[in-house]
Amino acid sequence: MSGFVTLSARAVRLLVDDIDTDQIIPARFLKVTDKKGLGEKLFADWRTRPDFPLNHPDAKGSEILLAGINFGCGSSREHAPWALCDWGIRAVIARSFADIFRQNALKNGLLPVALDEASHAQVVALTAADPKAQLRIDLPNQRVELPDGSAFAFPIDPFSKHCLENGLDELGYILSLSDRITAYEAEKTF
Repeated sequence: MSGFVTLSARAVRLLVDDIDTDQIIPARFLKVTDKKGLGEKLFADWRTRPDFPLNHPDAKGSEILLAGINFGCGSSREHAPWALCDWGIRAVIARSFADIFRQNALKNGLLPVALDEASHAQVVALTAADPKAQLRIDLPNQRVELPDGSAFAFPIDPFSKHCLENGLDELGYILSLSDRITAYEAEKTF
C-alpha cells in the first residue's frame, strides 16, 4: 500500500446521498479475492447510463470522488474501497460516511474526508463552477485546500493517519514493530 501524504487532483462529482456498497460494487462481482480489476466494475449498474459522471471524459484521471451524505452505507463488503482504489480514486469527500465503509477505506489506503455542511457546499460550488479545479488534500495538517486559498479541516484518528501516511495496513504496522517485539521476547523468560 502506498503512503498518502498530500494529493492534488481533480474531483469527479457524484452528489448522491446514501450511496450503498451494492451500488459501488454490485454483489455479483464479489467472487474474487484479488483487488485488481474491480475498478472496471465500479458503479457497474449506474455506468450503463451515458450521463453517469464517471463516464464523462473529464472524469478520467480524477483521484477524488465528491459525494453527498452517508457514503458507503449498506453491507460491510471490503470490495467497495478496493473498486474505488482500482479505478484510481485515492480520496472520497462527503458530508458523512457509513462507519464500516470508513474503516475499510482507511485499511486499504483510501482516505475518507468528512466535511461539515458549509465546507462541503463550498467544494461543491467550486467544482460546479470549474470541473477541472485542482483540490489539494493535506493529510498531515488534515485540510482540504481550494485554489482560492480556502481550506477546511477534517477529522481522522491518529492511528489511521499514521498508517495512511506511512503506507501501512494493520499487519504492516505490527511488522514495523518487529524489532521491539523481538527485543521484548528476548527479555522474557517463559
